[in-house]
Amino acid sequence: MPKRDKQAVGQRLLGRFRAAGAVLVAPDILLPADTLLDLYGEDIRARAYVTQDPIRGEMMLRPDFTVPVVQAHMDNGAEPARYCYLGEVFRKQDMGDTRPRTLRDHEYLQCGFELFSRDPDADAEVFALFHDALAPLGLRAETGDMSLLLDAVAGLPLTEARSAALLHHIWRPGRFARLLARFSAPAVARDLPDATAPWAGLRGEDEMIRRIARLQSDAAVAPLSAIWTDRLDRLFSLRAPAALALPALAELAADMPAIAPAVARIRARMDAIAARGIDLGAVIFDASHGRTTLEYYDGFTFSFQAGALHESRAGWPPVASGGRYDALTRVLGRGREIPAVGGIIRPGLVAELEASA
Repeated sequence: MPKRDKQAVGQRLLGRFRAAGAVLVAPDILLPADTLLDLYGEDIRARAYVTQDPIRGEMMLRPDFTVPVVQAHMDNGAEPARYCYLGEVFRKQDMGDTRPRTLRDHEYLQCGFELFSRDPDADAEVFALFHDALAPLGLRAETGDMSLLLDAVAGLPLTEARSAALLHHIWRPGRFARLLARFSAPAVARDLPDATAPWAGLRGEDEMIRRIARLQSDAAVAPLSAIWTDRLDRLFSLRAPAALALPALAELAADMPAIAPAVARIRARMDAIAARGIDLGAVIFDASHGRTTLEYYDGFTFSFQAGALHESRAGWPPVASGGRYDALTRVLGRGREIPAVGGIIRPGLVAELEASA
């Protein structure tokens, strides 16, 4: 796809976002790596380009726009606030990715919109803005809510350590499933070394003693009852048109009281989306939506997919995606916070769809 076509689409989308009141911002392409590493840990290294600057230290090519926009807003911004942007982001390819090269570029264009607001209808406003911008393409809209899953896991009858471990890995479905299976089975006693034996390795003696104590304590914990794993499986696998998902969520909330507040928020959000003229029957609610994205989404998530309606694009990433990231503003605000929600569109994919229409 010629760069000028992508840029033309990006400028058109940018104009729509600016018409919605957003201020245009342009974060640096090279960002301090420490903030991103603090937020995501070493996992981000597998997806981003990191380099050493002799003066500025470890730096990272911009893997997305949200973090630098939030940083700038929490340092200087008033509220409410709206921002938009257009520019390249940089991600490493997965060596096992067999999609066409155009879908796994190291660098691609993003156009985005971020809303910092305490308005309870902010989620619906952002979703409707993206829905209207992409309506001519006939994409499939999908939504979810990470707070629903986070509350469900936090409400399980588990020890604090086990609950924290599951919450930490909720964005990594494979690791999460293995942990849940382990916590649902009787603990296997471990043959731990005598504390008087010689110590070896990189861990210090005090750290190893504490770790042994945690393992011994965990071995005595009763397994999670099958009734809870069944309820969790039912929740995580829930996928249906939004209007049909609500009764299923209400039924699950009766068995899992911890998710009742999240279910109420989802119902209110769906009502607000419907009030903006969007057919809920054409919007998919997927309870696990957002589990494989960047880890700062902690509430509403959404995406617009081409694969369902265009068979030749089955391997495409989302044409657009986004969500709510309130916790990120608390972390980067160093005590201050403001609810925030936003998303991005890939102009290159929009341009390809328009060219083939």
